[in-house]
Amino acid sequence: MRILSSDERYLQRALELARNATAFASPNPTVGCVLVRDGAVLGEGAHFYDESDHAEIAALKQTASEGLSAANATAYVTLEPCAHYGRTGPCAAALVAAGVERCVVATVDPNPLVSGKGIGSLRDGGVTVDVVDAASPLALAARRLNDAFAFSIQHGRPFVTLKAAVSLDGYLAPPPLSRSVTHPHWLTGEAARADVQKLRHASDAILTGVGTILADDPCLTDRTELPRRKPLLRVILDSRLRTPPASALVKGAERDVLIIASRFAPEAVTEALESAGVEVLRVANSGGRADLPSVLKALQDRGVRNVLVEAGSTVNESFLASGLVDKVALYYSDVELGHGSVPFAGAIASPYALQQSLTHVTRETFPHAEGSTREDVKVSGYLHDPWDWPHTELRAPLIA
Repeated sequence: MRILSSDERYLQRALELARNATAFASPNPTVGCVLVRDGAVLGEGAHFYDESDHAEIAALKQTASEGLSAANATAYVTLEPCAHYGRTGPCAAALVAAGVERCVVATVDPNPLVSGKGIGSLRDGGVTVDVVDAASPLALAARRLNDAFAFSIQHGRPFVTLKAAVSLDGYLAPPPLSRSVTHPHWLTGEAARADVQKLRHASDAILTGVGTILADDPCLTDRTELPRRKPLLRVILDSRLRTPPASALVKGAERDVLIIASRFAPEAVTEALESAGVEVLRVANSGGRADLPSVLKALQDRGVRNVLVEAGSTVNESFLASGLVDKVALYYSDVELGHGSVPFAGAIASPYALQQSLTHVTRETFPHAEGSTREDVKVSGYLHDPWDWPHTELRAPLIA
């Protein structure tokens, strides 16, 4: 469709509303809606899972609370209105019942079981529906808001983003003997690290390996100070239960730490960790390590739509070799660490080689320090784009 300047303005507002609901909508999609008539905003809303109402219903309720009617209005929505009964009734039917005249949809629903049905229901009800061209920046922005939902609803596992800070020569960290938990080595500056916190805030879970816990003793928390619906789930792959009970992560556990262990992990250690507020989940092993598809299925069963992997070389290698990384965020520092430093992903891929396999690549720079001419560079892109390929197809691993 041809987007008018007024249409674009209201869709941008709907996108802003949706973004404001980040970390509140999962496991549902993030959606914003604006109702407009004769150039005046009647009502607007976003979806917050705990409040049940979808964005369209929230906008209709706000309109009614102002003593207004949505008759002959235009609804601007970031995602196709639903046409099925779930926790709530169908939004498409509610818009029709309210007398909405036109609906502008930024992107269709990615769920293959319902995609297009909301649009069809609106049209059957006499509503004019315009769907934004899929190649437009507005449609792309709407899709990117719900990458995790789109992937998860089609493939039955969480969307996985691998994040890593790497040196100019492609290493994760200096040799182990040159660093400790009391003397950590930061490759990137504060601005880039603050951007990482935004990734954490938008994630349902963060995953690492026990090697990172032993080497760095991280907290793995969301430090944006922005509100969220539920705590960030912190997941550790630790087949033999080597995570120290005195580690920062265990000491800070509030039923938001999950350790993935093998079926043969010591029971006594399990009891000690669980008494500290940590949940231990035993899964099948593959090659002496946790079977990653089983791990992701367990997380999906808990309502986790997206997982941020912040780990070391071994875990990075395992995820890439299994074809289970969907998006990559690489933060390059301009320092070199030299031979003998910790590799990015074992022997299978350098960050530069991996970068060549990415699509929809974006690049962003951050000052390394205030007043410094040095910059950290973030390169992001997709190995599996949930909006670009059929839901019946799951591509083979791109890293063999």
